[in-house]
Amino acid sequence: MALISTLFALTLVAQIGAFDLGQSTRCVPIPRQLSVCHDVGYSEMRLPNLLGHISLEKEVVPRSEDWRSLLQTGCHPQAQAFVCSLIAPICLDTFIQPCRSLCEAVRESCAPVLACHGQSWPEALNCNRFPAQEDMCLTPMPKHISRFSKDMPQAVCQTCPTVEELPSLKKVLDALCLSDFAIKAKLFRRRLLSTEPELEVEGKVDFIQRGPLLPYDTANLLQQWMLLNLRCSHTLVRPGRAQLYFITGTMQTDGTIALTYLFPWLKKDLHIASATRKWKHYKC
Repeated sequence: MALISTLFALTLVAQIGAFDLGQSTRCVPIPRQLSVCHDVGYSEMRLPNLLGHISLEKEVVPRSEDWRSLLQTGCHPQAQAFVCSLIAPICLDTFIQPCRSLCEAVRESCAPVLACHGQSWPEALNCNRFPAQEDMCLTPMPKHISRFSKDMPQAVCQTCPTVEELPSLKKVLDALCLSDFAIKAKLFRRRLLSTEPELEVEGKVDFIQRGPLLPYDTANLLQQWMLLNLRCSHTLVRPGRAQLYFITGTMQTDGTIALTYLFPWLKKDLHIASATRKWKHYKC
């Protein structure tokens, strides 16, 4: 799996500052292998790109995979546009760089993802490198039309929640009493690299206690939590087989969720099923 640290340690070392925007370039089709930039709304890119990459086969395509893990977290709705403006800039009469304001918006949302993995926003992507004017550069979307909303529950970096196999009936009931929501979900981890996220929620999410969660967004929210808390997720979910979990959590005052307990829902475990039926009548 490409590590986010690889992206920032190897791909971006001072290349933006060294690239000459006035140098000779050529237009080439965006190759099929450059899948992270397939749906950006254009089909041709400039080479060299804004990272100074000259070869599609030796530089652009292999190094583009280093971005995949970050983009799959959904840390910002324009993270892909920001990344692709650098690695696969649109083929127009001049380079269209990302605006400084777009860089700052992406940094604000995506830097916490890097911090969750022990990394900081790289100096090579210092937003002061990009133009401040917004007439000839890629601007951020107005907040009122962005699909990214702080009003929706958000996943956040956290310590690993407690995982307990074959819990007692009282343990499950107490976990329900201390939680704002409780769900039943299958978590899946792929064995091999693919264009799809490594971790996902398989099938639908069943609500035991919905609380502040949104029915149409909970599966995506849980997936984003797994991709954000990647090291924790690797200890929770074994590759190759979906595992059914009973999951409880709380909503924080800032609108983020924190998972508190994960109970593997095993066929031989009767306490979880019993607790989900009895908890509303249980004296917390």
